[in-house]
Amino acid sequence: MTTPAGSGTGFGSVSWWGLSPAVDLQAESPPVDPDSQAVTEHGTPELNVLLLGSVDGRHLLRTLARAALWPRRRFRFYVLENNMEAVARHMLIFSLALEDPEKMGLQERSETFLEVWGNALLRPPVAAFVRAQAGRLARLVPEPDRLAEQLPWLSLGALKFRERDALEAVFRFWAGGEKGPEAFPMSRLWDSRLRHYLGSRYDARRGVSDWDLHMKLHDRGARVIHTSEFRRWRDTGVAFELRDSSAYHVPNRTLASGRLLSHRGERVAARGYWGDIVTGPFVAFGIEADDETLLRTSNGQPIKTAGEITQHNVTELFREMAAWGRTRAAQGDPAQVQGDADGSPEPAAPVPESFTVHFLSLGSAQTLHHKSCYKGRFQLLYVACGMVHLLSPELGACVAPGGRLIVELAQFLVDLRQEQLQGFSTRVAELAQAAGFAPQPGARRSQTFERFYKAGDSAPSHKDPAVGSGTPPPGVLAPPLEATNPPPEDLSQPLEGGIPPSEPLKRPSESQASLLEALVPPTGSQTPTPESLTVPPETNSPIPNF
Repeated sequence: MTTPAGSGTGFGSVSWWGLSPAVDLQAESPPVDPDSQAVTEHGTPELNVLLLGSVDGRHLLRTLARAALWPRRRFRFYVLENNMEAVARHMLIFSLALEDPEKMGLQERSETFLEVWGNALLRPPVAAFVRAQAGRLARLVPEPDRLAEQLPWLSLGALKFRERDALEAVFRFWAGGEKGPEAFPMSRLWDSRLRHYLGSRYDARRGVSDWDLHMKLHDRGARVIHTSEFRRWRDTGVAFELRDSSAYHVPNRTLASGRLLSHRGERVAARGYWGDIVTGPFVAFGIEADDETLLRTSNGQPIKTAGEITQHNVTELFREMAAWGRTRAAQGDPAQVQGDADGSPEPAAPVPESFTVHFLSLGSAQTLHHKSCYKGRFQLLYVACGMVHLLSPELGACVAPGGRLIVELAQFLVDLRQEQLQGFSTRVAELAQAAGFAPQPGARRSQTFERFYKAGDSAPSHKDPAVGSGTPPPGVLAPPLEATNPPPEDLSQPLEGGIPPSEPLKRPSESQASLLEALVPPTGSQTPTPESLTVPPETNSPIPNF
């Protein structure tokens, strides 16, 4: 069996990292209008952004890191994902980014981020950090008062109680509630996904890897990804090898997710790795840089690899976030400031009061407009390519007149042929127009984003500021073959002896078939997922108790 090109099964049903470069959301938003822009009680303008499928928080981190370049603003990020594991990853990543520098230095923080974010296997010290943070977050989630005190930048108020229970269960699994590597045998699960995806091409997987890299990713703008690092990731799941290869042997539980699989006519709850195995985490921070010297070539070859550029960019991102917090503290912003020996302020990171991350309930994209607090609230709407099917007039009603829409394209989804990429772009334009948006005048043409503005009373009258290459978050292309067929025996791990828990494991991702849905216009407002991937009404809860 050979997986046909264009099937998209290599991207699985869960996205863990961005498949396009990180973008500064403030550069994409309309300018502050003092006559109409809502301000806080302190008189500071707010930027309200709704993000569908942002996955790994890279856009939020980039926006905070670049905030010092813009007039002072308070950020309100509203994040909607399609699974609770992605929400948990957001929380873990931000906890790491805002870690006290006295506990974790800049280099250690950036290296830990890269391993947790993009590696299937971790070093023991990093795994210990994940367990400690997950245990802390598991204790905070069910206690709103303590959560607000210790993580003032986080708001879980929009989540349902069962979703909070699921979130706590995810953290407890990460913290080691089920002991030993056999609870999540990542290396075996990774190899099983590869075998299932490649089929008869498995023995020639190095050639397949080289073809995908040189004939697809390189041609689409990711030339800095080196053959050796791409092969290593394809074979083992380790994208960033910052130490000796033998040091990476602890499974990264943050990449685990649960699914309901159809097996011999019954639904079986299973935990496994259902993420990307074809593109890798190199695109989000590794193919562009503010420092142009990192992108230089010698004899036609890049002098830096994507891994090296990623490490540099992440380190600078955390450094800029700390510098922004220091600047705001010097301006008298109410902050958590530590005094050193001579009494000078030394903030660890951006002041928590300067931004808030609100996590919205799963599947609430089509009902937000029913709440007056969301109608016309957002100056910017970001939609990942895996969530394009949710772009509708109802969602457009949540964007203020003159607001912006930025939609991720499928540029770095290597399973898509060129004609499919063009068809996807055309479908995006149709959906945006139906939702009340028009192409943004003066926007720089991009192969990774489509940019629109909300046609209404406040059409933009200026050209957009130069924006660093836009970056879309990853989306999920199509349901993997194992979603509809009985999985190989070693492809997933059964939960509690393979018996589905009373609370179903999770609803199949709404984004599983969204790209294919976009390529083929649905007959209704949204094309239903295949029956084999649809949870029956009585199991419509998206969360499990592990």
